[in-house]
Parts: sequence; C-alpha cells; structure tokens
Amino acid sequence: MPVPLSARLLLGGLLLCAAAGATCVSAEENPGAPVASALAPFTDRHAVAGVVAGVYSRTGGQLCLVASGSSDLAAGTAMRTDALFWVALMSKPMTATALMMLVDEDKVHLDDPVERYLPEFRGQQLAVKQDGLVVLKSPAHPITVRNILSHTSGLPFASRVESPAGFKVDIFPLQAQVISYALTPLKTEPDSAYDYSNAGINTAGRIIEVVSGMPYEEFMAARLFRPLGMVDTTLWPDEAQVHRLAKSYRPNQAKDALDEITVDQLSYPLGNHRRGPSPSGGYFSTAADIGRFARMILCGGALDGKRYLSEASLRAMTSTQAGGRLNDPARANGYGLGWSTEAKDTPGIGSAPLAPCGHGGAYATNLRIDPQHGLALIYMVQHAGFILDGAQAHGAFEKAAIAAFAQPAQP
Repeated sequence: MPVPLSARLLLGGLLLCAAAGATCVSAEENPGAPVASALAPFTDRHAVAGVVAGVYSRTGGQLCLVASGSSDLAAGTAMRTDALFWVALMSKPMTATALMMLVDEDKVHLDDPVERYLPEFRGQQLAVKQDGLVVLKSPAHPITVRNILSHTSGLPFASRVESPAGFKVDIFPLQAQVISYALTPLKTEPDSAYDYSNAGINTAGRIIEVVSGMPYEEFMAARLFRPLGMVDTTLWPDEAQVHRLAKSYRPNQAKDALDEITVDQLSYPLGNHRRGPSPSGGYFSTAADIGRFARMILCGGALDGKRYLSEASLRAMTSTQAGGRLNDPARANGYGLGWSTEAKDTPGIGSAPLAPCGHGGAYATNLRIDPQHGLALIYMVQHAGFILDGAQAHGAFEKAAIAAFAQPAQP
C-alpha cells in the first residue's frame, strides 16, 4: 500500500533530525514538517539544489531547522542541517553589530568623521563634472561613521585597486583595502544619495581594528561569535568545514539545469589565512549560527542573560537612516546601519526598539527579523541565479514558517 505523502514527509523530517541534528519536539511530532513540505517541491525538481531553513523565536529559541534537497547534486549528497554556506553580504549586519558595541562603549560616535579614527581619510576629495570635465573639490563635510554604515558616504562599491582583481573580496589585507578607499574620490556628496558600498562596511571593519587594538577577525570572534555560541562562523573554513560546504550553482546556458560553480568573489583554497578578511562579505556560517545571531537581535540585543547591544543602538541600526532613499523615492525598502529595513521611518513595533530588518547574501542566503510575528527566519542556499521557479522557494519558506510559528505580539 503506498505511503501517503504527509507520512513520507514526516518520516523524512525525523530521519533528517536524527542524522543532522535538527530540532524535533518528539518522535511523534516534527515541527519542521510545514517548512519541509513548502521546500520539497522546489528541491525535488532541482529548481533549487538544496536549502537549510531555520525559524527562531524570542522565547522558544529554535523552533525548527530543516534541510531539503542536496548539497552536491552530482554526488547525490543529501543536504544536512549543519551544512556550511558562504553568507557573503550577510556579513554586513554582523560587522555593524560589532561596531555598534563600540558605540555603546563610547569609543566610537556615529556622527564623527571617519578621519577621526582613520587619518588617511583626511582631505578626501569629491569628483564632480564641470564644463565637460571631471574635477576634484572638497565635499561639504567629511564622511561619517553613520555614512559608511548606511551607504550614504559617496564611497564606491570597490576601489580601482580592487577592480583588476575581479572584485574578489579577499585579495588584499584590510588595511590596504581601506587606504585605497581613502585615496579614491567620492562619487557623491555625503548624505546626498544611497549607493550600496562594500568599501563603506570594510572601512567600518578597519575602525573596529584601530579602536579595539585587535585584528578585525579576532574582535568579531572574541566579542560576538564565541559568546553567542556561533561555532562555525569563520572567514577561513577549516578542512572539516570545507567538507560540509554546500556546493554553489547557477543556471546553465539553456537555463534548464543547474551548473556547479566555484565562488568567483573568493580565492581558493578557502582555508588559506593569506586571504584577506572582508567585513562586507567574507564570512561562512551555518543556519544554526546565524539563528543565534538573529535571535539576539530579535530579543532586543541580549541573549541568555548577556547584553550585546543597547536598545538605542538596536533602534538606530534597524531604522531607515536619513538619505537612504534620496536617489530612489519609490523603493519599497530602505537601509539602516548595516541592515536592510522594510519600512520607511519605522522606529519599532509597539514599545519595542526593533523594526523589521534583514539582509541577503550574494548567493541568495537571507536573514530576516520579523518583530510583528516574533520570528527570525534564516534561509540558506548557494545559488547565483535560479531555473524554473527556484527564486520563489524563499517566499514559500517564509509563508509556511509564519503560518506555522507566528508568535503573540510583544506587549
């Protein structure tokens, strides 16, 4: 007698829990079943190779952690919940959080000029067109810490020094990268336009180094990752972690199948510590690790009795900053300090300091903080583009997660 689909999904989910550490309430109930059911149609037909999805709440912790599909299509390797992913641009909110910890300690001030911490930025010029020529002039004011965190500094996405390297994020030491930004003319007046900039967040990482007296990566590990229990979050995955790394894919030329690729923006081998740190996009992590970080944010900057951020810093990070939409008034979303924001001028939900926010990664990973439903939603894939309806898998996950796990509104 054929086994019903619902029973097969339940059994599959339970086996995944046993094999890869997914959280299950009991042998009789798999809380991840709704999420697994939403993802299965996409992974079964390889519209998406493989997904790890996690749902977290303020009080309940990890509500589910589900793996679907394959981490290696050619080898037929089933995706595991402890798979490692390059989270790319999702590094930005982690870097911003670390810098805001120094703001809370009164060691950095958001409206200070960057040159106060990094003297190489003194005298930075602005490129403007005048009588058909490009000329340099002094900007109305030097770029500020707030500018570099909100992409309103006028810095380019990357400097010309980085461009010949094909925009690889790990070619140069962080100090050398940042010096190249200081020598690059600004594209626009500070505060006049939103222009997404890896250079800005990398500069924030360098400020962390100078102010703390610690290498950027050591500060991140000592002050954020280790205290939060983020055991797999790293710039340089070791051999065992590389073995757990999900393969990356993009559509083939005919757009009817997926081709395995390496990550163009990274240098190999990935574990080589000669690769420079990239505060804007260099981290690897797991869904469980990102879930710990996201839950700390969802809980108002504290977790398990330890406070990481003040409510004032959390409110500043997750509120759309002035100037964030100046060059695109029709944009549905904006940008805070290291975080994408979901609504204009939203200071928080009710009395909470936290507004809806999140961040995606270059290969379609995504972190979303949803205070309205009391959830943090983590979506991990490795795709540089999709075939069929693969891009819709993310929305299907979030819809299923909210329907299954939405929490009562916070008082």
